[in-house]
Amino acid sequence: MRDLFSTQTLSKSNDPSSFDTKLNQDIENFEFDTLEGKSISIKDSFSETYADAFLVIKNEEIIYEQYFNDMSAQSPHLMNSISKSFLGMLAGVLVGKGIIDPEDKISKLIPEFKDSAFAETTLQNTLDMAGAVKFGEDYAQLDADFWHETAMVGWRPDLKENLKANNLKEFAQSLKETEQVDGEKYHYRTVLTDVAAMALEQAANKSVFELMDEHIWQKLKPENDAHVVLDSNDFPYFGAGMNASARDLGRFGLMLLNNGMHAGEQIVPAAWILDTIAGDSGYKQRFAESEHGPMMPDGHYKNKMWVVDENIMLCIGIHGQFICINKATNSVIVRFSSQPEPLDLMMFANTLAGIQSVSSKI
Repeated sequence: MRDLFSTQTLSKSNDPSSFDTKLNQDIENFEFDTLEGKSISIKDSFSETYADAFLVIKNEEIIYEQYFNDMSAQSPHLMNSISKSFLGMLAGVLVGKGIIDPEDKISKLIPEFKDSAFAETTLQNTLDMAGAVKFGEDYAQLDADFWHETAMVGWRPDLKENLKANNLKEFAQSLKETEQVDGEKYHYRTVLTDVAAMALEQAANKSVFELMDEHIWQKLKPENDAHVVLDSNDFPYFGAGMNASARDLGRFGLMLLNNGMHAGEQIVPAAWILDTIAGDSGYKQRFAESEHGPMMPDGHYKNKMWVVDENIMLCIGIHGQFICINKATNSVIVRFSSQPEPLDLMMFANTLAGIQSVSSKI
């Protein structure tokens, strides 16, 4: 990503937190049932689902760690929409500090959005994928709005030629049509994350990159650099453009597991994470009625996190990126992949089934 696109570096810590290691190679022999009804071992599933990294942490110890395709513990990997979860937790920090109110309207914080589809959208709407904006995110459609947005960071230069917008903010401002009343439904749209990032920057009067570095990244005490893809205005693409190592995502997962605490410091307010997990009946109903409802029957989506139940949270990115946080087994699993399609539903289901099988058995 650094060689191909403009990026900015979130630097590794001068004093990284450490992991104890207590490897259990038996994990790769765990078996689970695929959606097709066949039993397969975790080890065999890696090749079938294009794994690049698989990291298992239990009781803050690394108990399994495997890399593929010339990756290592130091290698950064594109996180895709796991980037969103970092942005959601940064929002929690700024809300906790009183810098921004989740019920603030985007158009109040950024007046340029008054004539856009975000006019009545609150910060909380953006964090919960419940804004009004009409925005297509069918990855199989090569001219979907999502791909037009990625043109702003150079991922689809073929599409940028026909766009009047030159950066993420101009692109978001150009969206005028709505598909629902704000807060009415859950519908996953990446542009809402980028608008949330703009709102945090405006409220704090500080670049969102600096906010992420100061309030989240450095406090995780990471051992490797991370990189974020930028648009032409050097605005970071936290909708999908963050790259980091598996171990550093493990640190982020541990912070979530421990209700915002990591390396002896409260990074994200515990109340923010507990509220994310709790949701309410409205969140669960809206999620159940969405296209994602069947994959998590009792789940919901809040503050850029996928919540399976009272014990399990997920961070998910297309092409097979996952963090699984399981409070019941005090564990975190990180999975990187290079799956050929953005969202192959069968492969997605089998990848997640393998992760959850390990998460529940360890």
